[in-house]
Amino acid sequence: MSEYPLPNNSTDLAGRVALVTGASSGLGERFAQVLASQGAAVVLAARRKDRLEALADKIRSSGGQALAVQMDATDADSMIAAVAAAEAEFGTVDILVNNAGIPDAQRAHKMSLELIDQVLGVNLRGPWILACEVARHLIAARKQGRIVNISSTAHFRYDGSGAALYSVTKTAIVRMTECLSVEWAPYNINVNAIAPGMFVSEMTDGMFERMGGNPAPHLARERVPVPAQLDSTLLYLVSPPSECVTGAIIRVDDGQSSAVRLRK
Repeated sequence: MSEYPLPNNSTDLAGRVALVTGASSGLGERFAQVLASQGAAVVLAARRKDRLEALADKIRSSGGQALAVQMDATDADSMIAAVAAAEAEFGTVDILVNNAGIPDAQRAHKMSLELIDQVLGVNLRGPWILACEVARHLIAARKQGRIVNISSTAHFRYDGSGAALYSVTKTAIVRMTECLSVEWAPYNINVNAIAPGMFVSEMTDGMFERMGGNPAPHLARERVPVPAQLDSTLLYLVSPPSECVTGAIIRVDDGQSSAVRLRK
């Protein structure tokens, strides 16, 4: 075992190529910057090209490598084209962060067919298509890879507040992670998932306002975490030290799963 450093804890991503979806804001924006800061060439994918270009400029100004690619997570051709653009610019994508997602915030029986299709498309169909496309390229190139799917603590618990389909898709992402980790283990493609609780992001701003804002006295630690507090979890799953970790679901919720807030 002498070939491993002590501790075996490097986050060096030099030479790696990462594709991050939903990179125009929130967790995806942070994930992209974190990966670039550790040496990965990062492909930023989302619908809002202007925001992606601004983020790419920011990463380049810090010495990183970045490419902005407009992508629609409900359009298969758009997703396949994003992988092709990434490969043309930097080489084979060997890190995929399936982060793009949308909430439904409606009771199940009140959802329109259009909204049902959109939530299923962005939250489940899109990640499946992208994961398979990236895996195909990795297998053809005989390269190892890391796929990180973003689930949610809604997978573990739904309290009836009006996001049932979102919860269903995030459970499906967990099962997808487990199944694909088995299929692609022989190819050294690790597939894992992070299940965040409520974090400060553009997607959750309205929710926090309805629930009383931040600080959040109704939560166990009376706060809503920020995206930077997910950095270490993401880096662990894409870095060399986690080479034996696949099919894992890591919950990061700052104690939000606690049913009660204990008085100090």
